[in-house]
Amino acid sequence: MCGRYAASRRPEDLAGLFDIERWDPEATLPADWNVAPTKEVYAVLDRPLREQGAGPEPVRQLRVLRWGLVPSWAKSPESAVKMINARAETVHEKTAYRRPFAARRCLLPADGYYEWVTGRAERAEEEKGKRKRPRKQPYFVTPLDGGVMALAGLYEFWRDGTLPDDHPRAWWATCTVITTEAETEPLPVPAGIGEAERAPRSLSDIHPRMPLALPPERWDAWLDPGRTDPDEVRGLLAPPPPGRFRAYPVPTAVSNVRNNGPELLAELPAPEEATLF
Repeated sequence: MCGRYAASRRPEDLAGLFDIERWDPEATLPADWNVAPTKEVYAVLDRPLREQGAGPEPVRQLRVLRWGLVPSWAKSPESAVKMINARAETVHEKTAYRRPFAARRCLLPADGYYEWVTGRAERAEEEKGKRKRPRKQPYFVTPLDGGVMALAGLYEFWRDGTLPDDHPRAWWATCTVITTEAETEPLPVPAGIGEAERAPRSLSDIHPRMPLALPPERWDAWLDPGRTDPDEVRGLLAPPPPGRFRAYPVPTAVSNVRNNGPELLAELPAPEEATLF
């Protein structure tokens, strides 16, 4: 799954990377090293401009969306916290995602994502029926080359019928992150670590799911709202070539969503929590 990620890039940097033609300087978000569901996030999308004189052609934009998709037909936005992820295997057929999958697709820029691993000793206690809350070690997964992860996402609009048309919160623009099966291929071995000491050995050792990060050669096709054939779009969700990411333990302070800062991405020499693997 993807329940937390880091996004610290400035909009002007993202504009150059994603060939963005339009973004609102007044809608600038601060760097966020602990992005959690229901927060506002940057999204790259292709959509016609609504301003007077604009043509029907889609324009690549950097927009601010709220993480947690609210379907257009929802009676309230309460479902958003449950719809932060959509599975790549079934996204085309689920009622909440079927319509945005056809024509409202986006990319969510990220430095990387966090995932938590329950310690081996803690898991053993859970298996004994102990109700003690397990301690978990967070890991940060990020591109090997230090680049940006372009997470495949969907976006949707929801109208709050309790508010007048001119109210600033009358319309909600929300999004979800598409996930796929985690890679099972071996992760790079950190310097100074022997093969026998290496853990986790793969991203699937950390969690069975991972956000789907699309390679640059698929960005244009994924964002194209004119590409509406479900089978054609599903082909873009094939897992990209493995071996592009690294994973390392980070401070457990990231587990508290109130903590935020670059120190959360500090690479630890060893996990803070109990033995994990």
